[in-house]
Amino acid sequence: MQGMERSINRTVEEYLEYFPCVAVIGPRQCGKTTLLHSLNSDWNHFDLEKGTDIEQISADPDLFLRLNPNMVTIDEAQLFPSLFKALRVSIDSNREAKGRFILTGSSSPSLTTSITESLAGRVGIIEMAPLTFNEVLGSQNEYFYQLLIDNKLDSTLEIKNFTQNGNLSLLHDFWLKGGYPEPWLNRNKKRFHSTWMTNYVTSYLHRDIKLLFPGIDEIRFRMFLSMLASSSGQVLNYSDMARSLDVSQPTIKDYLFKTHHTFIWRTLPPFEKNVQKRIIKHPKGHLRDSGLLYHLLRIPDRNGLLSHPRMGRFWESFVSEQILTNLQARGIPFDASYYRTSAGAEVDLILEGNFGILPIEIKHSQTITKKSLRGIVDFVSEQNCSLGIVINNDERPRWYTPKILGIPFLFMS
Repeated sequence: MQGMERSINRTVEEYLEYFPCVAVIGPRQCGKTTLLHSLNSDWNHFDLEKGTDIEQISADPDLFLRLNPNMVTIDEAQLFPSLFKALRVSIDSNREAKGRFILTGSSSPSLTTSITESLAGRVGIIEMAPLTFNEVLGSQNEYFYQLLIDNKLDSTLEIKNFTQNGNLSLLHDFWLKGGYPEPWLNRNKKRFHSTWMTNYVTSYLHRDIKLLFPGIDEIRFRMFLSMLASSSGQVLNYSDMARSLDVSQPTIKDYLFKTHHTFIWRTLPPFEKNVQKRIIKHPKGHLRDSGLLYHLLRIPDRNGLLSHPRMGRFWESFVSEQILTNLQARGIPFDASYYRTSAGAEVDLILEGNFGILPIEIKHSQTITKKSLRGIVDFVSEQNCSLGIVINNDERPRWYTPKILGIPFLFMS
């Protein structure tokens, strides 16, 4: 991954100008350590998974930070929770200085809580994910996200400014393999991807889940991961899941909490603001990395993926995660949800931020029928949205109605 430009790099640089401390959180093996070592040589690096480093820091964290008051990175910071209180003392001793510390952390539900409780107002938090498709291409197509930042994503925009990035074959290869850097960069090596994914799941179960949550039923939790994979892109039914695993509904909710906060799964709540119709109130969600999803489901190749009965939902999950990851990497604040009524009307993804409410419908097909747009058309009207977007695999962007714009995924990645 050396030399690959990550979207998050610029946000880290920006946050270092705003905050004394920046925390980069995300799943294991997504590139956090590589990001730290891409900084200039003036930074001093410590890794709490190294025995010598954690001994040095944990022996006396206050003294360590007095000896190392500036330009310090600490990898896997969640392994030593007492560090956060010591950091607060160190930061407050020179409150005006910015860009002093960078922390990384992974796979800990308590990490963000510990950071925000001890370092409130002193830290900028950025979530990092595996590679996105535009990072793989090496060319950052910023037009769509800049429109969001500038609050100009409305019915007056000129679609001729959208440009294509990449090709459909590479896109589908990336969709199948996922964005974890090491297996992607070694995707042409026979068996490497499946071997790496097998070891990643084992490491996640033994190194993270069992360590963070002692006493968890590992066999049932492993079965739960496979069940989640098959449920990616769907509304979750707690009772059905509990019945299948022979556990209680509270256990299912607890498992969902664990997977969401260890960055394996993303839960999307239902959109409920100013809604007049009866809506489905169960959450929905998706596995964050498509390569991990297909590994768990044993989908070996593109043909198996494209012929899968839930292919459309899997595409929805993939595109949703690409959008949300790009927003996070750029530091664009947002809330994400979905919308579905008991009558069957739905919108796959709804973003809310300084740009207003943006409903997004996601289709794998190239041709979009008027009937398939009914849900998003009604939502745009009811919520008085400036625009609704349909992401598809068309050959070019096009207007379906004065307020519904179709954008091929390759034109916004």
